[in-house]
Amino acid sequence: MNLTRISAESLASWKSFLRKRTAVFFTFLFPIILVCIFSFIVGTQTSGLFSEESAYYVASYISIVILFTPISRMSMTVARGRDSSLFQKLCTTPLTPTEWLLAHSVTIFIICLFSTIIVLTIASILTDFVFIFPLTIVLFLFLGSLLFCNIGVIIGGITKSQDGAIAASNSIALPLLFLSDTFIPLSYFPNWFVPLISFSPLTPFSRAAREIFISSTFPLTGFVSLVLLNIMAFAIGSYLLPFYGD
Repeated sequence: MNLTRISAESLASWKSFLRKRTAVFFTFLFPIILVCIFSFIVGTQTSGLFSEESAYYVASYISIVILFTPISRMSMTVARGRDSSLFQKLCTTPLTPTEWLLAHSVTIFIICLFSTIIVLTIASILTDFVFIFPLTIVLFLFLGSLLFCNIGVIIGGITKSQDGAIAASNSIALPLLFLSDTFIPLSYFPNWFVPLISFSPLTPFSRAAREIFISSTFPLTGFVSLVLLNIMAFAIGSYLLPFYGD
């Protein structure tokens, strides 16, 4: 594994992202819109659903960023790269599939980091949440974004077209957002369904982020879970990455 090749590919990916102004605009606009909507709902509820304290939902807002940005961008990148024969060209270079995956994951992590700062700022303006940015959250942002980058690669590797990648990523991401201990408290789910929520890859991140913002403690369980999930997803994603064609 060559760090020079990884940094060079990551820088090229970052510059490519910045050149697409429409993509940049909507990448940051989408989570802002959702945060504004949910902040308004949370601010008007005094009982029942969406009536927890504002800090409770901060993890939910960040989960939007960690879920949608990596899974949609990476699945589309893989599908587009396959359609344009990019990977067939890359396999003639020293860059390996693992290095390519890490490079693009770093780029998406930086995007998620900026999005998180924006989301926390919006939340502090629209709710009574006091803006804080614990350094611990950076580690979990990296683990969360890397996990869903790998899941995005899996989706892009399985689907055979860009349209299929878009449809599959949206079909997976939207249910996960509400079935991963994010916005809806576990008490609102039937007892038989609650254990299934623990199998969602988003659940360890949302619970860890909530523990960081509410308790200011290091969520060891969430850390171990995310590391194990990343190892499995990275192995599968690296295997399915179509570097050598179909």
